[in-house]
Amino acid sequence: MLPYDAVIFDLDGTLTDSEPGIRACACYALEKMGLPIPPDETLQKFLGPPLADSYMRYCGMTEEQAAFATELYRERYIPIGWKENRVYPRIRALLHVLKKRGAYLAVATGKPQHTSVDILRYFQLLPYFDAVAGPAPEDMHADKGALIRRVLPQGKRAVMVGDTVGDIKGAQDAGIDSIAALYGYGENGEVMAQGPTLSADTPDALCALLCPDMPAPKGAFISLEGVDGCGKSTQAAALTGLLRDFGYTPRRTREPGGCPIAEQIRSILLAREDGGMCPETEALLFAAARAQHLKDVILPAVKRGEIVLCDRFVDSSVAYQGQARGLEDDWIKAINRPAIQGGMPDATLYFRMAPEKALSRRVSATAPDRIEQAGTSFQAKTMAGFERLCREEPRRFIPVNADQPIGQVTQEAFAALLRRLAEMEVL
Repeated sequence: MLPYDAVIFDLDGTLTDSEPGIRACACYALEKMGLPIPPDETLQKFLGPPLADSYMRYCGMTEEQAAFATELYRERYIPIGWKENRVYPRIRALLHVLKKRGAYLAVATGKPQHTSVDILRYFQLLPYFDAVAGPAPEDMHADKGALIRRVLPQGKRAVMVGDTVGDIKGAQDAGIDSIAALYGYGENGEVMAQGPTLSADTPDALCALLCPDMPAPKGAFISLEGVDGCGKSTQAAALTGLLRDFGYTPRRTREPGGCPIAEQIRSILLAREDGGMCPETEALLFAAARAQHLKDVILPAVKRGEIVLCDRFVDSSVAYQGQARGLEDDWIKAINRPAIQGGMPDATLYFRMAPEKALSRRVSATAPDRIEQAGTSFQAKTMAGFERLCREEPRRFIPVNADQPIGQVTQEAFAALLRRLAEMEVL
């Protein structure tokens, strides 16, 4: 049984860490007005209260000047600043569990309502909420108590979760309990002096208060595959950043490599001078590196609830050493069986690009390694191997068109990844 039937959340500093965007936009407005930038400790106080109040209180502005500063702030915030944001870890999972168990969820925030809705929609949190209350764009001040009452349902045990004095006072004005989110932006001494009902110094602690028997985080293992030069490494970095922004805990790694022993094997495998390495030795070295990597890095991270993004895994051995080098599939699978026991990817993002274009991109960036020196014909055979695997395992493989602008590739890959994580209830 949940301790509360209705939970009302503040947004900034409670659900999301919007500090980078708020700071940048606040400074942008001051620079446009020719005013000095306050020290960091003052800018920190802009996080949470209504913007106009902060400009008047901390920059000595009149109400008219604060209104103008707010307009300038929005010049940068509307196109850029609102996305410079990050969902706190475990918040998505908390909302999912609360909603699944029948709780009423709402947001009451001093941020303009339309902007708040946009943020919640962008980070795919909006479906969890029954109501969102915030001031209109022209309102310079927000009465948190009134905002809470606007979304407060009748006849339910309700609590307000927020990180500032205004959130706690607003809950008291509305006659409901409050939880101080001490991981947010408020001055903790001042917040606690206001007398919240409860407090949480981390998002995990908040989960324990609102859902005492909440399940442990669930992890996932995602591999990224494709021919050399298709952009996997670039996309791995971009997807890692986006997952973190959306409140997940990502872990980026690579093959061969990812741990000290496997990295030493990598240096042998990719050395430009191969010393006459035969295909069988190459395949065995990849399998050895994979076994160590899986045991030391991948499986422990998934067990901790992290999302592992691995640049290549066993499919590369099937495509490169099997299809392209001419080794038997059954032998490749046999030597990798001990290496991948219990550790196959939950999903594989396959970045599809013509091998000649991919290789051209790759060699124009840096000197090719030993495997990349094999040429276009070898790459074509490798791609044929990936295409065959894609046909054989359509459920696991997620094809992504890599022959488009990088940003569009990222959007397509991330959307597909979020869908798969949702199917797996990895939150």
